[in-house]
Amino acid sequence: MILISDDDSAVRSSLSLVLNRAGYETATSSSPKETIDFVRKQSPDLILMDMNYTMGTTGEEGLTLLRQVKLYCPAVPVILITAWGSINLAVRGIQAGAFDFITKPWDNRALLKSIETAISLNKEEGNGAEIFRYDKIIGKSLLLTPIFHTIMRIASTNAPVLVTGESGTGKELIAEAIHAQSNRRKQAFVKVNLGGISQSLFESEMFGHKKGAFTDAHYDRTGRFELADKGSIFLDEIGELDINSQVKLLRVLQDQTFEVLGDSKPRRVDVRIISATNRNLQEMVSSGAFREDLFYRINLITIRVPSLRERMDDMPLLVNHFVQLQVQQNNLKPVEITPDAITFLKTLPFPGNIRELKNLVDRTLLVSGKSVLTSADFERQCEQSPGKIDSGKPESVLPLEEMEKNMILKALEMYGDNYSKVATALGLTRQALYRRMGKYGIAGQVRNDT
Repeated sequence: MILISDDDSAVRSSLSLVLNRAGYETATSSSPKETIDFVRKQSPDLILMDMNYTMGTTGEEGLTLLRQVKLYCPAVPVILITAWGSINLAVRGIQAGAFDFITKPWDNRALLKSIETAISLNKEEGNGAEIFRYDKIIGKSLLLTPIFHTIMRIASTNAPVLVTGESGTGKELIAEAIHAQSNRRKQAFVKVNLGGISQSLFESEMFGHKKGAFTDAHYDRTGRFELADKGSIFLDEIGELDINSQVKLLRVLQDQTFEVLGDSKPRRVDVRIISATNRNLQEMVSSGAFREDLFYRINLITIRVPSLRERMDDMPLLVNHFVQLQVQQNNLKPVEITPDAITFLKTLPFPGNIRELKNLVDRTLLVSGKSVLTSADFERQCEQSPGKIDSGKPESVLPLEEMEKNMILKALEMYGDNYSKVATALGLTRQALYRRMGKYGIAGQVRNDT
């Protein structure tokens, strides 16, 4: 049964009619007092709650009522409804425990979908099932909670998603989680680093080519979009794409069709688009560096991934996770991290975010060879590193690209020309390592080492 709490009789009647036709039993209340009296006596399956019951438009009445309702029936999902929608009010409502936020006038299909999802997820939770399951995302920060909620709500749709955040924050993991929770999870998840594809190779890489299409086309090549058919494609570093390539990408995003080089017959694909960037695309649109139509095509849903600085409470979980990975991968004895080590790590700026933290933890563990790592062990690695992390003033922090180059040089110094070990130590694939070595002009010979 669904409780409709609204001071407008027309709204109550309209919602009751929609819900009754959809097969739901309904009850109504016209004031905060009636709503509280109702939940004191029984617990509905869901509550549709207005946010303003007098002439006010701030939503404070609804937020207060929401907190009171949660005292009596904390497990009941609440969907807030208001004619005075704002992002700030939505955030405050979600923080206070609401499941969703819908503005008047509402779309009946969207409302029913939200109700169905809320009740379904609440039943799963009541049966002891985990709502969000993706082992690669480590952390319990409050900033991650709305991200998890968003993933669960949009994963089953085909809506394009733009994941934003600084380098090293884990944007690719968010994209993987969306695919893993979607109806496409049994199909391909194709990753493309657009920052590593030159303009001349863009069409061949993304759409494929036929043998003889150009000078070096000695065989047919299947493009990334065709590989991702029926699945998802992850367009990483989309802010690095040049204008000409943006035009070519826009067509396939609009029509879900493309042409293979050397073949004029259009091909249709069914793919979920997930993009990521560490750049401010809105500023790039304003400056003319990024097409406005492409920007709106890729960011129907936007998920911002917080930096490590914003979620320092997750430091113990992250460090322990990275330590356990190294212990398992290298068959090492258990390693303990002391509390003072965690305290020290929390003082570092980590401009490279989680990727940089992992690099520091891995290096400290492997170089020290100790079973107990203290703050002194981590501090020593910070001081000895060419791309040294400075915990002092912000102006002493090295640019991220310079730090990345120094980390590669340090790893090459440690492992020589064994690029497999270098790549593993840096948390990269060998192909990604080679691209970065080329980017920074680091000499090296590619070889098939193991």
